[in-house]
Amino acid sequence: MRTAYQYKLRPNKEQLATIEMWLELLRRQYNYRLSERFSWWSENRCPVNACPLVTPIPQLRDNPDYYSQKKDLVNTKDKFPEYKLIHSQVLQDCIKRVKFAFDRWLKADKNGNKLGKPRFKGIGRYRSFTYPQIKQDCIQENKIDLPKIGNIKLIQHRPLPDGFQIKTVTISRKADGYYITLSLEDKSVPTLTNQVEPTSKNTLGIDMGLKEFLVTSEGESVPIPQYYCSSQQRLKTLQKRLSRKKKGSKRWLKALLAVAKQHKKVADKRKDFHFKTANELLSKADIIAHVDAERGVPEANLNIKGLAKTRLSKSINDAGWGNFLSILTVKAGNAGQKTIAVNPKNTSQDCSNCGKKVDKELNIRTHSCPHCGVVIDRDLNAAINIKNRAVGHSVLKARGARRDTGATKREAHTIAPA
Repeated sequence: MRTAYQYKLRPNKEQLATIEMWLELLRRQYNYRLSERFSWWSENRCPVNACPLVTPIPQLRDNPDYYSQKKDLVNTKDKFPEYKLIHSQVLQDCIKRVKFAFDRWLKADKNGNKLGKPRFKGIGRYRSFTYPQIKQDCIQENKIDLPKIGNIKLIQHRPLPDGFQIKTVTISRKADGYYITLSLEDKSVPTLTNQVEPTSKNTLGIDMGLKEFLVTSEGESVPIPQYYCSSQQRLKTLQKRLSRKKKGSKRWLKALLAVAKQHKKVADKRKDFHFKTANELLSKADIIAHVDAERGVPEANLNIKGLAKTRLSKSINDAGWGNFLSILTVKAGNAGQKTIAVNPKNTSQDCSNCGKKVDKELNIRTHSCPHCGVVIDRDLNAAINIKNRAVGHSVLKARGARRDTGATKREAHTIAPA
């Protein structure tokens, strides 16, 4: 079983200078190794449909892969002695990051999609480095011993779980200081898997939206907190102060840091809300059914990335649907539970009682079926459809036949037709 614990660091001035120097040297090394790969790729690629008849023959050289670039670190240390101050495995991890970034660009993922071309890191854009290996007794009392940096004070707000071994250590820079992330593993604890098949009793469907953060198939709703929207006035004030400073000055950097801290505060509140909401859902059912984030959301049949480019982008990013689903999936796996992603097509249009399609615009928030007479909230209707799809009740099979599953629970939310 793998997990991660994060603590805040309190380095002194010398340790802080060392960490910042490492990040700057690693940034330069990352850009240099990435430029090597770009140079080889541009000289050795030739599109089949655009091959020129007359072209200079480039100098043949080997492909700068992960192993050749890692071996070349010896030459880098000879030419630039300051790289000897960095731990060798930290330097090798920098080369591994270049490899992953380049491979994600050239190779497609499991869905056949390719990521964008990797970019060079500007000043301050390289924010973390990793120790792939470290001693198990590196933490003593309230300090952690990092090779070539020393004992750094950390705020250990919770103890490490018994039996877990430290696999990797990552130091990252954020707006309010430096943090350390410990990747822990305990092989004696098996990965929990839930083999229970989804049924109407052990499955809970959720429908996410902007009116309410989510509505469950039981009729319960979670209000959307809108942390970003509530802090907009404070952000506006800080942005005004930043715009009045001379770019690059000390006061400008101080104002820039204030804006970054405010954004981090909003992100931390949102993340805490996501974790607490996920815990509450997992305490109510063994299986949580939700819409497939890659396929879209029920109300618009668009993916989250596509919706983020519309006029609803501010509200969608403030809700953080994608982050919440990721947290929910990970926590369900650690607890031996699971989540099921269903196709969101027509979950808001199909009737959860009779299965027939009832077309309605986005501004119509009540589902009123002219075929069976059921009248319920639009989001509740979608949540019930999501649950039924996860359980295995096909909408096509349900059309023309009244479902008995969950009928008692829906009667409490049904309004008698006029």
